[in-house]
Amino acid sequence: MFTVTIQNKSYSVEKAEDTIQVNGKTINWDLQWVSDRKIHLIYENKSLEAELISIDKESKSVQIRFGDKVSTLQLKDRFDILLEQMGMNNTASNALKEIKAPMPGLILDLKVQPGDEVAKGDVVLILEAMKMENIIKAPGDGIVKAVKVSLNQSVEKNQVLIQF
Repeated sequence: MFTVTIQNKSYSVEKAEDTIQVNGKTINWDLQWVSDRKIHLIYENKSLEAELISIDKESKSVQIRFGDKVSTLQLKDRFDILLEQMGMNNTASNALKEIKAPMPGLILDLKVQPGDEVAKGDVVLILEAMKMENIIKAPGDGIVKAVKVSLNQSVEKNQVLIQF
């Protein structure tokens, strides 16, 4: 069993041998794969085509085009649902706390300072390692609490660079 959320509406989906139930109701459809990313579906005498646009495994979301409309489906399996019921959502565990050096190197540039607000993917510093510049990005949203390194400082692997 899993939950699918489309446009803030959630549906309980359960797959048995040859059937699929949505919110406890058995869905009878004829489904044919047209290509590796497209399907043709007949449901309640209506013909639909759907195309898979993208899959984001990290956020467990799928983008699908139905005709000329693109929808994002948010998927939750039974483990996600159980964690949510226990109050242990991924959002709480993904709180940004610190960035550590992925390898030993030299700090070439600092792009943030304490008090700065960063979004996931923002460049926070540049680390030179093995004669290559490595752009270090924020893994999530947060506010910089402290910058634990300075320009031209040598750092070791797993050394805390920035705290949030």
